[in-house]
Amino acid sequence: MRKSFYHFLLKYRHPAANDPISKFANDAYLDHSFPKQADDYHQLTNYLELNGHYLESMSIFDEAWQLYIHSESNI
Repeated sequence: MRKSFYHFLLKYRHPAANDPISKFANDAYLDHSFPKQADDYHQLTNYLELNGHYLESMSIFDEAWQLYIHSESNI
């Protein structure tokens, strides 16, 4: 079974986040409304465009999404 994007993103959490994806992971963890079961790009982008005020740029999500797709294709 495919893991959700959120579950994938959590592996990037770090207490002293010093890169954009780790900061995104930390912020998504603190966002209690984040769609934790989602694995659909459009659902996640829609959510983040409306609620992802913690993202400096959607390109950070796009980079994390590419890592997610690559990770899931290797299963």
